[in-house]
Amino acid sequence: MSIKIKHLNGDTTFLLTFSPAEKPPALNRYGHAPGTFSVLVDPWLSGPSSMWHPKFLLSKHTVPSCISNLSQIPEPNVVLVSQDKPDHCHEPTLRQLDPTSSLTNVLAIPAAAKKIRGMKHFHPSRVHALPAYSSKDEDSIIRFYIPPLTSGGTSGEATIAYVPAKMDVSGLHNAIGITYRPPTAAPFLAQYSPPSSTCSNFSFPTPQQYYLNNMPPTPPDTPNQRPRSLSASTGPSTISTASSTSPAMSQTSSASTAPTTSHSLHAHSPSFHSPSFHTHTHTHSTSSTNSTHHPRPAKTLSVIYSPHGLTYSPYLSHYATTHLVPQAALPLTTLIHGFDRVENPWYMGGNVNAGLPGGVEIAKNLMARCWIGAHDEDKENSGVSVLKIRMRKYGLDEVRELVRREWSGGGGGGCELRALDCGEELVMRS
Repeated sequence: MSIKIKHLNGDTTFLLTFSPAEKPPALNRYGHAPGTFSVLVDPWLSGPSSMWHPKFLLSKHTVPSCISNLSQIPEPNVVLVSQDKPDHCHEPTLRQLDPTSSLTNVLAIPAAAKKIRGMKHFHPSRVHALPAYSSKDEDSIIRFYIPPLTSGGTSGEATIAYVPAKMDVSGLHNAIGITYRPPTAAPFLAQYSPPSSTCSNFSFPTPQQYYLNNMPPTPPDTPNQRPRSLSASTGPSTISTASSTSPAMSQTSSASTAPTTSHSLHAHSPSFHSPSFHTHTHTHSTSSTNSTHHPRPAKTLSVIYSPHGLTYSPYLSHYATTHLVPQAALPLTTLIHGFDRVENPWYMGGNVNAGLPGGVEIAKNLMARCWIGAHDEDKENSGVSVLKIRMRKYGLDEVRELVRREWSGGGGGGCELRALDCGEELVMRS
């Protein structure tokens, strides 16, 4: 399986496309191969971004986006909006999305969801406010059911969780975690089901303990030198426009018989019913098998998106040990986090972007295979809010050196560090 990450502008707009290992050549009417799952992150393609009033803050791109309209990319399963600020929640760009789509759901932090609903462009049932993640509440995880590739295969799942900082004056610092377990065309010997995060007698290992306990028979010298395949491309991509004649999405709910439930959305497949947003009963069982082998968890891809940064402990460490570990989603596949550090005076909110010092802590603790820079465009900014801004820019060589020094055991060389140009894409395979 793989994840393709394409940088659509010079700042922090990305298109993430997750694909299963078995990739049928046929595309559905949305331009996707069966089993894929796509996420469009913080879309802002062109035009200015103004907060409150242009005299307070006005931002403009200095690098043209690689597309002029969102109709030039396949229709995404999810549009993810991580801030209510206009450089993340850009109304003119969001209005380029098809409001009649039966595929796309808009997931946004609560303040952004309120703003997007106020646009009256999307049907209210298509816009969902992300709840703050809590290991004690499975409703705080948005789950997407992905149908099997064949009738004899197993289903996949994608999850999205919002991890905000508490008592954050600026309201900027959060992280959004995404995981993807692919569907298959053939059944596994044993179906994996992660333990409930609310089970009182289950002791979650730390991310490092998890990795060490699941090392291969002949492990590499360091966790970060594990085999992987990585490729990048900057050439033009083939794109298609999604259909706007899809049937309307229906909203249903099912009674829950388990102590905890989680939101679930169905990813579209042409051979299955239309997607639906409903309450999904989470069960914990394993399929019967004649094999004497112990059940092994399916591989899971994982992404942390944190354009302004978030303190690893206690926020992301809690998410890692209570969600990523049970999902078999470590080491982290990709961290998307800024390199440059930006500071305002305390009376203007203090830290704006955590940058390299904050990102290296996350990458080290989650053993990230790849770290992609975000929100580092040299934009044209004006207004009173930027008069006192202090910025420390880091080049890739500086980033590599700090990662190498800070990484336990000197294994930071196993983390691929990338600053994607506008239009450049990176493919991570597992």
